[in-house]
Amino acid sequence: MRAEVVRERFWRRERRSVREVREFVREVAGGWGWDGERLGDVLLCADELAANALVHGVPPGRGYLVRLVNEDAGRRLRVEVHDSGDGRPAIPGGPGHDEESGRGLRIVDALADTWGVGEREPGKAVWCAFTRRP
Repeated sequence: MRAEVVRERFWRRERRSVREVREFVREVAGGWGWDGERLGDVLLCADELAANALVHGVPPGRGYLVRLVNEDAGRRLRVEVHDSGDGRPAIPGGPGHDEESGRGLRIVDALADTWGVGEREPGKAVWCAFTRRP
């Protein structure tokens, strides 16, 4: 039997959804054998991407999708958050920049091995990925 490699779930534009996303990611990633420090990093980044989608990317009356992908025979975990909002998230400014927006992406940039933004119609998919450390 082939192991499941993709899990996804849709959430409405509600504040409590961020907590629910975190629990979904904990359950799925934990079931795929992610634990310890890396699971903490995955949870924090998923939390930040979901919060960003909720605040900046999900128009009223819409929702967002969270997709987890177990890649490379379980050695890599990709977290994707798909929303239908306009705009392309980016880390603002440079060192010492103290804008309130963009802090979540700085956390994602520091903890994830890689991250990016993909096109979709409508909206975008913001993703981050983690590779198991030996």
